[in-house]
Amino acid sequence: MLETIDILIISAYLLATIFIGLILRKKAQRSKGDYLLGGNSIPWYMLGLSNASGMFDISGTIWLVTLMFVYGIKSAWIPWLWPIFNQIFLMVYLSKWLRRSNVTTGAEWIQTRFGKGKGGKLAHTIVVVFALLSCLGFLAYGFIGLGKFVEIFIPWEVLSSYLPFSIPLQYVPHIYGIIFTLFAIFYSLLGGMRGIVWVDVLQFGIMTVSALVIGYLGYVAVGENRLNVPDGWMTPFFGWELTMDWSHIIPQVNEKIKSDGYGLFTIFFMMMVFKGILVSVAGPAPNYDMQKILSTKSPQEASKMSGFVSVILMPIRYLMIAGFAALALIYYEKLDLLTATGDVDFELILPSAIKEFAPVGLMGLLLAGLLAAFMSTFAGTLNAAQAYLINDIYLNYKKHDVTPKQIKFMNYGSGVLVVVVSIILGFFVEDVNSVLQWLVSALYGSYVVANILKWHWWRFNGHGFFWGMVAGMVPALVLPIIFSETLDLYYFPILLVISILGCVLGTYSAPPTEEKVLFSFYTSIRPWGIWKPIRDKICLDNPEFKKNTYFKRDMFNVFIGTIAQTVLVLLPMYLIFRQNLPIWILLIVLVFCIVLLKKYWWDTLEEQLD
Repeated sequence: MLETIDILIISAYLLATIFIGLILRKKAQRSKGDYLLGGNSIPWYMLGLSNASGMFDISGTIWLVTLMFVYGIKSAWIPWLWPIFNQIFLMVYLSKWLRRSNVTTGAEWIQTRFGKGKGGKLAHTIVVVFALLSCLGFLAYGFIGLGKFVEIFIPWEVLSSYLPFSIPLQYVPHIYGIIFTLFAIFYSLLGGMRGIVWVDVLQFGIMTVSALVIGYLGYVAVGENRLNVPDGWMTPFFGWELTMDWSHIIPQVNEKIKSDGYGLFTIFFMMMVFKGILVSVAGPAPNYDMQKILSTKSPQEASKMSGFVSVILMPIRYLMIAGFAALALIYYEKLDLLTATGDVDFELILPSAIKEFAPVGLMGLLLAGLLAAFMSTFAGTLNAAQAYLINDIYLNYKKHDVTPKQIKFMNYGSGVLVVVVSIILGFFVEDVNSVLQWLVSALYGSYVVANILKWHWWRFNGHGFFWGMVAGMVPALVLPIIFSETLDLYYFPILLVISILGCVLGTYSAPPTEEKVLFSFYTSIRPWGIWKPIRDKICLDNPEFKKNTYFKRDMFNVFIGTIAQTVLVLLPMYLIFRQNLPIWILLIVLVFCIVLLKKYWWDTLEEQLD
């Protein structure tokens, strides 16, 4: 149970979020742009901190601590499922491309590519559907993670004696999730994007202090105790199969590896990289990440913001992850990983380690920080879902002028609606990993083809985008039900082929997008790809027009940036586990990457194509 000082720390944090929401309420209500994008006046480094805070989510941290406990240093690769290196593609060029559009949401952006005719409307509609589906999935994912986390510190048997009703044990995490969700709703609905950013900055500060303390405790524990892990645990390298045997240490871990489906690690890795590159080239999904990009002051600041996310998030987050993994490995016998049904749940490592090892006061800070992580992700995702409901459904189809009072009502009403639906979905989620796998492997797999072609093929139209997305989304929803025992990542090739057919058949079922729309899009965004017919026509009227010739440089920067990001993940791992040689090697690689990125990325951000 929590001590008084811990409860006071958590209460102070929750009250601070309410205070920020109330302070920024008037600014948020000035206009739609102020509410959804902060009036495009927020500095890039604050948006970067906010975005990093949103990605420092509690469910993801629970998952990553579990991965490191089980797979060791090799766990650094598994987040490529997201893929985490998509932030490098955004940093190098995609954030600039997106921000040049000056729109409010990803769905509105689609109209700059396909126009407002029938094809454009179809494309706009399917993006709104996908955005809402992914937002609801992420809200349910965070919701169940928070509930499992809080259940460790506030045992249900203590509260149940004071309640006039009973709840089945499997739904206890959901009740806790509902309670803390209410705070995130309050400040995000009142303060809009500004409220979310300021609370996120506070939250990231708390998480940084927490990560440093946990990292230190793990570092000290490793120095004072013998680490008992299987062969291969301490290296990022791997063979065809994982060949990591826990049978003489913690036999239940072998069952975890089997259930995860990562045994044939090379096949898993190749599929993950293949899918990850395609997802990254497609651009960000329409969620809180895209909203932060659209909220920046300029295309250059959008790139800086995306780059800043990796720099501040990876070292801090992985100090915490490695610290918790070290404590759990050394003091495993002290952890309570049994569920109410008597099964071992390795996703309880993080909360159980906090309960066991965090002293009074620090526990309150850690809980406040991890609650903050949940609320940051929840609030950012909620803001994105509201943006699509308000901007792309309500305002898009409203025939008459809308008053500020009506927009204010829609802001609040849409937020409550999204939260209620996500809570209902959360009741059907079994664990964090299951919904995560569906989100990053199946649903996002349906997004890839249409969103790659929208950048790089002039003939691709709104009909092709619509049918390509539908062709991917339907099997993404159905296949996990039919083949429930198969890792969702392995559906990706099937989704890819079906989506390609949908894109091509849909494209040639209708005329090309209007030339004036294509001219406007190409001259403002300047993507690479198959644009020669459009470029030639533009050059007839404007012989000085220059195409984007930076493909090779951008791909070089992506390669170097991905190496640098991976180093920022590995460094805190090796630091906590006191591996001096790998630390020095990684530091040399990092300095080399920084020098190259300074010359070929940072120094070129202000270049103009005009």
